[in-house]
Amino acid sequence: MTGGLAVLTAFAILKGNFAAIPTLFGPLNVLLVMVLTFFSLSFIASGGFAINDYYDRKSDAIIKPKRPIPSGALSYKQAVAISGVFFALGLALSVLINWLAFIIIAIDSLLLLVYSYLVKRKSGFAANLLMGVLTGTAFLYGEATATGTISIISLSLYPIAFGTIGGNVLRDIFSLDGDAKVGYPTLPQKIGSISAAKVGGVFFLLTGLLAALPSIIGKFSLYYLPFILMWSVLLIYSAIRLFTTASTVTDIRKYERIVTMSMMLLIFALITEAIVGVLLH
Repeated sequence: MTGGLAVLTAFAILKGNFAAIPTLFGPLNVLLVMVLTFFSLSFIASGGFAINDYYDRKSDAIIKPKRPIPSGALSYKQAVAISGVFFALGLALSVLINWLAFIIIAIDSLLLLVYSYLVKRKSGFAANLLMGVLTGTAFLYGEATATGTISIISLSLYPIAFGTIGGNVLRDIFSLDGDAKVGYPTLPQKIGSISAAKVGGVFFLLTGLLAALPSIIGKFSLYYLPFILMWSVLLIYSAIRLFTTASTVTDIRKYERIVTMSMMLLIFALITEAIVGVLLH
């Protein structure tokens, strides 16, 4: 998801300007740069998942025994080795693009390690926030690989990552019993599921209100708006329902699914912006 989001962001920002992109090793064809963008970020995310499995091996043995390590499909040493290979590949590919891309990837790698090793065990809500921060870097990375800079364009897309924070808060409600067994201090354990659902709703509301920001500030065209406004309506609707009527886990799951499934509208909005850019270039 993150690799694809970075590539779509890059194409939407390039607006059909598909000349060779300057990199550390000279100009490269835009298609090659996008391939490097996709795989470098995807490898880093994969490395993060693998190292998370390593640090979660004891808790997974209790609540998710079919996961690779507790099921015996992989040893914990193999998981660490796999994670190291993925991180190394992601970092190596990013170097082929430019130094800014490498710096973003390196920071992401460090934050993923900190998330798995420390943050997840100390504060579930801080872990939710950190995962949102990491998701948002996909937009920054997309612009960095396409232009070598970070500007208001990708920064205006960054608030979309607030929706990830809200979704993670709600998913902690669904795993409440398992998290309690292994001692993860998630937000629902501290303030209750209904109150946590309202916190998730706040982040959905913020995402819905800010998702159209790239067009509002004139960095994306009006063609970006139809799909993104539809998504905004669904986000705001789900937030309001979480504030007012969500009183059971079933209700909360319903609105979490609406938000998750409707994320395709964001993808369509970025694709539309990219296609229109090509046609008008």
